[in-house]
Amino acid sequence: MEISSVKRMLSKVVQLEEGKETVATGFRTGLNKAFPFKLLLLLGFFLAFSAAFIIVSVSTIKYYGINSVMTSVTSSFVPCRERTNVLDKWIKPPLPLMHNMSDEELLWRASFVPQRKDYPFNRVPKIAFMFLTMGPLPLSPLWEMLLKGHEKHYSVYIHSQVFPSAEFPPSSVFYRRQIPSQIAEWGRMTMCDAERRLLANALLDISNEWFVLLSESCIPLYNFTTIYGYIANSKHSFMGSFDDPSPYGRGRYDGNMSPEVSIDQWRKGSQWFEVNRELAVSIVKDTLYYPKFKEFCTPACYVDEHYFPTMLSIERPAELANRSVTWVDWSRGGPHPATFGQADINEEFFARILKGDNCTYNGDYTSLCYLFARKFSPSALEPLIQIAPKILSF
Repeated sequence: MEISSVKRMLSKVVQLEEGKETVATGFRTGLNKAFPFKLLLLLGFFLAFSAAFIIVSVSTIKYYGINSVMTSVTSSFVPCRERTNVLDKWIKPPLPLMHNMSDEELLWRASFVPQRKDYPFNRVPKIAFMFLTMGPLPLSPLWEMLLKGHEKHYSVYIHSQVFPSAEFPPSSVFYRRQIPSQIAEWGRMTMCDAERRLLANALLDISNEWFVLLSESCIPLYNFTTIYGYIANSKHSFMGSFDDPSPYGRGRYDGNMSPEVSIDQWRKGSQWFEVNRELAVSIVKDTLYYPKFKEFCTPACYVDEHYFPTMLSIERPAELANRSVTWVDWSRGGPHPATFGQADINEEFFARILKGDNCTYNGDYTSLCYLFARKFSPSALEPLIQIAPKILSF
């Protein structure tokens, strides 16, 4: 009895265990069937979302344009550091010419000199035409005719107590060429200060190689090509510097100028000069002779006739031609040269200027001695413009 009961109990247990295995096996089989379905459903959703994103993107690009889209993307990029060409501030002329530097700051800045002769850029040497004026430039149309078409080979600077550059249109060679100016009095050191101011401002343009001082009453005597070639090919700078034993030369010397300047070194010359870049730097950097001339060459010493000729004849005598290239007529006497007006302008007048003298140029004699002339009144402008194509060749 007991044995049969035990067998029946064991049989039930076995059936129970088999039932559990069947249920577990069925559950695993159902799970395996459900899992691939969910994965496929998720993958379907992802593919649908991707397709929708691509469609929207393409539509946006077609509507707004590819450039605007790319710009919106790239414009948000900020570089860590932008590269600038530091050399530009040394080789490009300052614009505008007006600045707030004092004379001391300007002369110091202009006295910088490169120690290497070769340039790391394509330098085209220019002539700096420096106009020292008391007012307007009545003969400016003649200079416009001269300079037209030669913009790469010249620059213009105006020192004036008024603002003549305001009179000129943007197309003019004189437009905005005014430099910071101060009062310049005839026969006083303020005149030399103005000349040094012109030189210093012109030296800020590294391409300026030759510097010509002119007045509002000056005119050119030849076309630009002739003037440029004459100056560029010369072995000397054109500044008058001679020993004048008369009361108007050595008679103006003050013994207090010694020991910097002895009476044997005292020189006289025309105010209107042409100098190369090296001599221009010598003038603006001078601190040795300037105080002596300022204190002891006072009216009636006429410092503008003695300061530069004396200083350069002491420091750089071999570089001077000892003559000016600006023609003037002193035959009428007096403290000022003759002034010529409308009635004086004819072919005979210019023949006297152009062929009237002989001089030396690079060691040889020549009749081409003057490139400029003065003094001409405003009334001379119209006949000068009429005669320029035939006589002056421009």
